[in-house]
Amino acid sequence: MLRRARTRADAGMTTVEYAVGTLVAAALAAVLYQIVTGESVLTGLTNLVNRALAVV
Repeated sequence: MLRRARTRADAGMTTVEYAVGTLVAAALAAVLYQIVTGESVLTGLTNLVNRALAVV
């Protein structure tokens, strides 16, 4: 009986862990998107591509 109660209590924990993990991943993706689309990163990548094309 105790084992069955313990299983029921743990059953929802996996779902909560997935939900929290999904939220954290989405927040991290949003932060990375803001960083990558920032002006300084865009300027740096443009300069890098221009230098690479100038060598060729």
